[in-house]
Amino acid sequence: MTDAAKGRQIVLLDGGMGQELLKRSASAPTSMWSAQVMLDEPEIVEAVHRDYVACGCRVITLNTYSATLERLQREKRAELFEPLQKGAIRAARAAVSDARHGVRIAGCLPPLVASYRPDVTPPYDESLAAYRAVVAVEKEGVDLFLCETLASVKEVKAATTAAIESGKPVWTSMTVRDEDGTKLRSGEALADGVAAAKAAGADAVLVNCSWPEAVSQAMPVLTASGLPFGGYANGFTGIEALQPGGTVEELRAREDLTPEVYSAHVLSWVEAGASIVGGCCEVGPAHMRELARRLSRGGYEIVENLNV
Repeated sequence: MTDAAKGRQIVLLDGGMGQELLKRSASAPTSMWSAQVMLDEPEIVEAVHRDYVACGCRVITLNTYSATLERLQREKRAELFEPLQKGAIRAARAAVSDARHGVRIAGCLPPLVASYRPDVTPPYDESLAAYRAVVAVEKEGVDLFLCETLASVKEVKAATTAAIESGKPVWTSMTVRDEDGTKLRSGEALADGVAAAKAAGADAVLVNCSWPEAVSQAMPVLTASGLPFGGYANGFTGIEALQPGGTVEELRAREDLTPEVYSAHVLSWVEAGASIVGGCCEVGPAHMRELARRLSRGGYEIVENLNV
C-alpha cells in the first residue's frame, strides 16, 4: 500500500453489458442487440447486473444502450421504447435489492443511432429532444446519468444538457480513436468534447469504448478539466466492421486483454488521478473481479459516490 493510495476513493463501475448478454443468451445476435435480450430473456440482464455487484462494482448502468427511439424506429419497433426502458429499470433495481454494499444505478444516454458513427447523428435540436425523452422515462428510476460512448462535440453537448435538466449527477463519457486517444471518433479534439461537457454542467468526464491504450493517452486531457475523471475501455480488436443496423457478430475480442492485463491498464489510470473506472464491451465480470481485488489490495477505498 502506498501513502498516495491509502484510503483514496475510487468509484468502480460495472463492466460491459451487451457482449456479456450475448454470450449468455440462447439466441443469435440481432440488429436490436441487447434490447432483444431485454425483451426475450430479462432474467439474463438481472443476472449480469448481479454478477457485477457481486464482483464489487458500485455503479451499474441500465441496459438501455440499444433502446433509443431512433434505433427502435429503424427496426419498426418504436412502441417498445418505454417498455424497454422500464424493464431495464426493474432489472437493475432487482439486482441491487439485496446487495451487501452500496450500489447506485446509472441511467444511460448513448449514441442515438449507432456507435462510433457521429456522421449519422441527428441535428443538435433533434438530438436534444431525443435525449430529453430518455431522461424523462429514466430519471425516477436512477441515481445519476451516464452519457456514454459519445463520439462528437454535438453529441456531448446534447446528451449532457438533457441529463443535467434531470437534477441528477451527470458523468459524460466520450469514445476516442483507438490510434489517437486525444481525438474523438469525429476527429474533433477530445479537449473540445471535455470543454463542452464541462460547459453543459457535467460532474465528471470520462473516456470509454476505446482501446485501453487510447484511454491511457486520454488521461492528461481529462486531468486538465479539473473535474473528477476516469475511463472504461473495450476489448475489441477494432470497430471498423460495425455499421449502423449491423450486429456485433462482426466484431472480435482481443485475446491479449486478460483480467490481469486489463487491470494493469486501469491501475495506471488510477495512478494518473482517475477516480471513476470500470469496463466496457468484452470486459466482463472476471475482469471486474480482478480489478476490484487489485484496487483493494492497493489500499484504495471502493465507493459508490465520490465525496467531492
